[in-house]
Amino acid sequence: MSLAKRMEEFVRACFSGIWITSHEHVDAIDEISQLCQREGWRMASWNIAAGLRCGGQTVEQDVSDPLAAVGVASLLSEDDQTTVVVLENFHRFLQSAEIIQAIAHQVITGKQTRTILVVLAPIVQLPVELEKLFVVIDHELPSRQQLREIAAAIATEPGEQPEEAQFERVLDAATGLTRFEAENAFALSLVRDNRLTAETLWQQKSQMLTKAGTLQLYRGNADFSALGGLASLKAFTRRSLLRSSQLNKLVRPRGVLLLSPPGCGKSEFCKALGKEVGRPVLQLDVGSLMGSLVGQSEERTRQALQIVDAMAPCVLMLDEAEKAFSGVGGSGSNDSGVSSRMFGTFLSWLNDHESDVFVVCTSNDASKLPPEFSRSERFDGVFFVDLPGREQKDTIWSLYLELFALPPDQRKPADDNWTGAEIRACCRLAALLDVPVVQAASNVVPVAVTSAESIERLRKWASGRCLDADQSGIYQHRPKRRASRHGVSRSEPSEN
Repeated sequence: MSLAKRMEEFVRACFSGIWITSHEHVDAIDEISQLCQREGWRMASWNIAAGLRCGGQTVEQDVSDPLAAVGVASLLSEDDQTTVVVLENFHRFLQSAEIIQAIAHQVITGKQTRTILVVLAPIVQLPVELEKLFVVIDHELPSRQQLREIAAAIATEPGEQPEEAQFERVLDAATGLTRFEAENAFALSLVRDNRLTAETLWQQKSQMLTKAGTLQLYRGNADFSALGGLASLKAFTRRSLLRSSQLNKLVRPRGVLLLSPPGCGKSEFCKALGKEVGRPVLQLDVGSLMGSLVGQSEERTRQALQIVDAMAPCVLMLDEAEKAFSGVGGSGSNDSGVSSRMFGTFLSWLNDHESDVFVVCTSNDASKLPPEFSRSERFDGVFFVDLPGREQKDTIWSLYLELFALPPDQRKPADDNWTGAEIRACCRLAALLDVPVVQAASNVVPVAVTSAESIERLRKWASGRCLDADQSGIYQHRPKRRASRHGVSRSEPSEN
């Protein structure tokens, strides 16, 4: 529903306090102005630089003071006519008790005079005294159709607009940009490439994420062919995501939770998934969401998830989830319950979001994850990624020997308990030190040795609970039988 439509409903219902969250004030005011003209309402707008404007004209009297701007709203009201007064960026002045009291009085009396006070701001920052007096409306980002119209208005020369299939990729890249950002990105694309291209728009999107500081955009060149093993997981995610555009919202893929010992390729899989299915990969850094002010962490979490929704279709990666929300299981004494509230916001979004966002969460310790995190309908599947088997290791060796330009036919070290990360480390060290991989292996200590007990616990926990990432079906842990200390079968008596 458009901003004008929602505004019309609230004004007709005589909601005298409306807070509009928007980064595009010019577009929002234009939309409100058109609504007022259509409905025959009187409209005035105020900001600290231009002062008070009525009907597009600046009022001669000096109304540069925010308190005076609130007071003049009552003077603009007329009998039998609705008056809409828009205050731009007024959240900056809500630290004053006088202004808060004046706004509260105006909103209450505005019910009788049909004077609607509209605050236009990029964030919701309502004092407790005004929380019950205002209704909040989001000025939504432009739709695909609106982005198409913006692109058509900028790319007017022959050959500047791509073919329809490429145009859809351009619109995918532009989704999540404001109208102003989209215009700039389209114009920059024409300057660079003489036509609209998706790559320039992705660069602009990465700028948006850099400014937000809570998300990182990854667009690599490695797909599933550069990742050994994980056949079942690859097939599941590829089939789900490549069919998602043909499905309605009720059956869209939601995501996967990956459990494994460190170094088994969870993060690399997520990055390769984006390239494989043609989606950008966003990495959420929960640590960057933490703020020093009360409520700031929760607000940053909501803002980050709004950006993720705006970037759809995409893949969202939350690495090592048990560490990201490490304070959830506690009493809240360490952080006053901030981690629990952030976790609750993330869980609600996981369950309720309607955007085409595929979430990949990874974890090295399932025991530290709350049970509600992995329940059905938050993820499409919980996969266990075990240490690679012989076939997977051979593939991984081939990939990394080629990557680091090492002789492919050289003898390889004993790698029974190695992960993919350790094979890569061995190949990198061999290239760095200019030695054979067998010699470089002496510098590698497998995580299966340093954390043998924790890996065994994780395997036992995953057995019967998780899907197998390498082959179809439920993961079943089959521990190796330990040989008798004396080298004889336990069923045979000793001759001693």
